[in-house]
Amino acid sequence: MTNQPTGTSDGRIRWGILGTGFIAGLQTQDLIENGFTVQAVGSRTLDSSQAFAEEYGVATAHGSYEDLVADPLVDVVYIATPHPFHHANALLALNAGKHVLVEKSFTMNAREAQDVVDLAESKGLVALEAMWSRFLPHMIRIRAIIEEGTIGEVRKVVASHNQSLPKDPAHRLNDPALGGGALLDLGIYPVSFAFDILGTPETIRASASMTATGVDRQTAAIFEYVGGQQAIVDCELDAASANRAMVIGTEGWIDIESTWYNPTPFTVHALDGSVVERYEQPVNSRGMQYQAAELERLVREGVTSGTILPPRESVAVMAAMDEIRRQIGLSYDADSTPDETLHD
Repeated sequence: MTNQPTGTSDGRIRWGILGTGFIAGLQTQDLIENGFTVQAVGSRTLDSSQAFAEEYGVATAHGSYEDLVADPLVDVVYIATPHPFHHANALLALNAGKHVLVEKSFTMNAREAQDVVDLAESKGLVALEAMWSRFLPHMIRIRAIIEEGTIGEVRKVVASHNQSLPKDPAHRLNDPALGGGALLDLGIYPVSFAFDILGTPETIRASASMTATGVDRQTAAIFEYVGGQQAIVDCELDAASANRAMVIGTEGWIDIESTWYNPTPFTVHALDGSVVERYEQPVNSRGMQYQAAELERLVREGVTSGTILPPRESVAVMAAMDEIRRQIGLSYDADSTPDETLHD
C-alpha cells in the first residue's frame, strides 16, 4: 500500500529555504500554515534574505547559501532557485549533511540528476524532487483506483499544461541561459504524470515550435510502452487551456478536472459513461505541504527512497526530458558544461 503523506508536521525537523523567489514564498507559506518549522532562509544577499525572513516570520536570515547549509539548526534544505542552479545548490547542501527537497525540474538533465542522487545515497540523505502534484490527496486516490482495477487495464494517459506566461524575451521563462522554455517549467508535470501511471516509456516521439530566443514555445510528445500503452503529453507557454488530464482504461476512465496538477476534483466513469466515483476533498493551503511531509516521513524512518517518487524515477524523468529535447533540437549550456554558479 502506498504511503500517504498527511500534509502536517510535528515541527521537529527544521527547514532551511535556499532562494527567496516566488516559489520559495509559496512553499514557505504552506510549511508554516501546516506546522512545519522553517528555521532559516538563505540568499545571495543579506537584504533579500532578511526581507523574506521578515515577511514569513523565519527566525534566521543568511546572506549566502554557504551560511545557510552550514547552519547547525537546519536539517533539510528546500532548493528554490532556477533550474540551471539546482545541481550545484543540491550538491552544496548534501555535502553539508542536509537532506534536500529540490524544485522541479529536478535538474537540467539526467547526468546532473544522477550526480545529486548518487551523492545523497552515498551520504544516507534524502534527495526528493519537489513534484508536488505527486503527493496531493487526489493523486494518491487515483493511484489506488488504478491499483484496485476499477478502470481495468490502463491503455492511455493524456495530460496538458498550457499557460499564457510573460512574453518578455529577457524573462527567465524565455531565456536559454536560465533553462527557459515550456518543457522544463510546464512539460515536466505531464511527463512526470505519465511516468507515475505508466512508468518509463520504450520509445518517445516529440515535436515542438520554438521562440525567437531559442527555447521551446510549445512541445508535444507521445510515449509508447512495451504493452502497447500510450501517453500523450503537451505543454505551451504562450497560450492557456483548461489543463485537464485523463487516464483511460479498458473498463472506464478517470477525468481529472482543471487544473489537474493542483488539488482538484476528478470523476471515475464506467464504459457506459456512468459515474463510478466522484472525488472532492478540500486541501489546506496550496497543497505544497504534502511533498514536505513525505520528505519528513522518509527522514524519520531513516530511508532515502519512498514509493511515490523514488530518486531513480526523477533521474528517469530527466532522461526522458533529455530525449525530448534531443528530438526538438533544444540544448542548454549544462548539457556540455557543468554550471557551479549559485543563484536565487
